Amino acid sequence: MKILFISHTYPPIVGGIEAQNFELAKWLSKIAQVKVIANTKGRWFLPFFAPLALLKALWLLPKYDVVIFGSGILAIDGWIIKLFSKKPVISVIHGLDINYGSASLGVRGEKILVTIYQKLWVGIFLKSADKLIAVGNETIKVAIERGIPKEKIVFIPNGVDTEKNLVEKTKTDLEKILGISIADKKILLTSGRLAKRKGVAWFIRNVFPKLPTEYLYVIAGDGKDKESVLQAITEKKLEQRILVLGYVTDEVRNTLWATCDLFVQPNIKIAGDMEGFGISVIEAGACRLPVLASDLEGLKDAIKDGKNGFLVESENSQAFAEKITQLFANGSPREIFGQAVRDYVVENYQWKKIAEQYMQEIIKVTSNQ
Repeated sequence: MKILFISHTYPPIVGGIEAQNFELAKWLSKIAQVKVIANTKGRWFLPFFAPLALLKALWLLPKYDVVIFGSGILAIDGWIIKLFSKKPVISVIHGLDINYGSASLGVRGEKILVTIYQKLWVGIFLKSADKLIAVGNETIKVAIERGIPKEKIVFIPNGVDTEKNLVEKTKTDLEKILGISIADKKILLTSGRLAKRKGVAWFIRNVFPKLPTEYLYVIAGDGKDKESVLQAITEKKLEQRILVLGYVTDEVRNTLWATCDLFVQPNIKIAGDMEGFGISVIEAGACRLPVLASDLEGLKDAIKDGKNGFLVESENSQAFAEKITQLFANGSPREIFGQAVRDYVVENYQWKKIAEQYMQEIIKVTSNQ
């Protein structure tokens, strides 16, 4: 099978879609011939990349069996390819590429942009693809609400390289990163891009004050909601119990995954935004770090309650606090659940197996042409 893979955003750009596209292309290349056309310069380059990628794709098209887009953002390229060719087009959809602007944003210019996107990108361009592969079932639900036929969409979860981030580290290594003594501390961790939907500021205001003083909360990552996070810490006078590390290197992040006691992903519902899957929660699980997450959107696909983590009703502060206390009742959740969590992730989310699921769908689509 010869696959032309086109990504609108790709490493070294940092982010969940970037990581997913990179790993998907990498693992597909182990079982097929894959040519990658990718934007590696930054999101600012997208208006230039889209037409360049289209021209290159049209030129290369005769040599390939199928075109796969790493997200729905370049759906217009897929639509144009379908005008000039009978080659099958498949697009991965992550959530926001379907759900963008589902709420009234209150600004006329933004409302117009949302209307154009929903009517053209979702209503025409994405709908023209032969198959849409959704990384979460919530994404499928929204896509159907937007008028995309159910039979055109299939769910395949995101995967994880279960060995890539696995390191052997100790609490001493963690202390070097944090710069403080953590003796007798119970360490909660959130890592990844700080967006409002991640619920970190909400967690600080509503859950963390309910926990005893031996709990320490480490936040690794940067993003648009960082100021809100810092403001919440100041409001609740939690400067001594919450550490905001900002952007960290992969080495530091892997050490955090290898040494903290519990990963928390307290997502909240934000109109016009959604969590398509949540790659970081399965990456953490692969490193024997159990996850406590909101029972919301794509997190319900990533976390299977009692298997590789635990789910709690979103924005239920009492339920979050009680579950955290329960998980620490007999010691560190890492020590109690960590190996079982990793085993489940290895069994269900290894990229090798996920790539094989993609290949099955690719074969179905190409055989129907």
